[in-house]
Amino acid sequence: MLDRARATRLGSAAACLAVFAVLWVGVAQSWAWLLDLDTEARRAQAWAADAGLNGFLEGVELVFSTLPMTAYTVVLALFLLTRGHRRAAIYVVGVMATTAAVTTAVKAIVARDRPDWQDPVDLLESPAFPSAHASSAAALAGVVIVLVVMLVRRAQLRRLAEVAAVLVAVLVAADRVLLGRHFPSDVLAGALLGAAFVLLGTVVYTPLPRSHALKIEPLIETVPGTLRRLAVVLNPSKVEDVASFQSLVTQMATASGWSEPTWYLTTPEDSGTGQAEEASVAGADLVIVCGGDGTVREVCAELAGTGIPVGIVPAGTGNLLARNLGIPLYIRAAIDIALTGQDKPIDMVAVSGDHLEDSHFLVMAGMGFDAAIMEGVNEDIKRRVGWVAYVISALKSLMYPVTKVEIRIDGGEWTKHRARTIVVGNVGYLQAGMPLLPDARIDDGELDVVLLYPRRFLSWIPLAVRVLAKRRRTDDTVNRMTGRTVSVRAAAETPRQLDGDSVGPGRELHMECIHARLLVRVAR
Repeated sequence: MLDRARATRLGSAAACLAVFAVLWVGVAQSWAWLLDLDTEARRAQAWAADAGLNGFLEGVELVFSTLPMTAYTVVLALFLLTRGHRRAAIYVVGVMATTAAVTTAVKAIVARDRPDWQDPVDLLESPAFPSAHASSAAALAGVVIVLVVMLVRRAQLRRLAEVAAVLVAVLVAADRVLLGRHFPSDVLAGALLGAAFVLLGTVVYTPLPRSHALKIEPLIETVPGTLRRLAVVLNPSKVEDVASFQSLVTQMATASGWSEPTWYLTTPEDSGTGQAEEASVAGADLVIVCGGDGTVREVCAELAGTGIPVGIVPAGTGNLLARNLGIPLYIRAAIDIALTGQDKPIDMVAVSGDHLEDSHFLVMAGMGFDAAIMEGVNEDIKRRVGWVAYVISALKSLMYPVTKVEIRIDGGEWTKHRARTIVVGNVGYLQAGMPLLPDARIDDGELDVVLLYPRRFLSWIPLAVRVLAKRRRTDDTVNRMTGRTVSVRAAAETPRQLDGDSVGPGRELHMECIHARLLVRVAR
């Protein structure tokens, strides 16, 4: 909807209002054919009463009456505000308030009587044309569809939400006729009015966020007037429509003063390393990477030390680096920050170990339970439901066997421990904002280590409370360490992961933090 031209949206809104106007005139002039169609609704009301549906229908009437609809609008707007979508929140309130105000005004002007066959329980005597229930339900369904198109990436979830929104609006419209509260023309007019204001709202006040740099002083150009060459490394499996994504990035890039981007698509054989190298050799001034944590890690590793900044457009399931850098998961906002943000130097971590080629990570490495989660994720389930696949795998791995480990910090003495999982982090927060390593900073030149050792199944509950409360106390259950270099040595083969990617079982991991190795784009 939002990607259609303004003229198209305006024309659709005008069509809705034109049909609404025809119905208004027909009701005001008492057109015979329209009155005959409206009178047929008596049969529908009688059928619903005979079928014993009135109790259910009255419940629907109550749930979608003025006060609950106002509450739904406020809750939705507040949710959007807390997620940083201020314009979308204003759009929702504006559409719903305008629809309600215009519906009330037209009711007072037309002053049409209610059907004389309406359900006798709680008779309504206010004007009938147009139906306020129908207009508000259509408007709410419309704004939900607009928001879903904006914010939901997975096509299946988006279609499910869109179908659910339409079905709710249809249910409310049918409810008004089956209870005899309204004539069909009242309901149709209300639905058209709500749909028209949803469309007009996107024309008058777009819910799409504006660039975060509009109200900020422009950055100083080190070499003014030079061509700003942009390269984009894209994992095509992570976006629904590659052509649409390319068009969006190109449009936003040229509007921000960048050259038309050069595109490098990853392949199953090369998840970003070769593409990043090509972009670097071609002289890119900025490389944007769009993909999951694995693609981001490969591109960042290749560009580390080159001085070329990396803009991150998170399109995976975890997106932990983006979350910890404050980069929004909304693709348009992430592109904006990549194009107009400021460069921030961050640390990288070099990794080596048995049965493991020299590698690196940006977020976290782990041995034990957390690596078993990554290893046990069903890729088919992950494609369908995203992060839920990790929850399922975690439940299966919850009582991963205790591992005996030795840890050495900054070349010191080896210390012995027992743990179900060992996590070494360059950042502090997991999904849903869980502060596993709350003191970790991605630019402090240090690594943070946490060992978790819940002895029994129920011991996970107080352990989770301690982690969420960011309690600093350490003991055998939650132990923490910090250092520039960290070596972990397990007594037996143990699952291992780097930035959420399983790297196979082994006994050792040796990690060194390389301070300020990479430039990334963050919000100003």
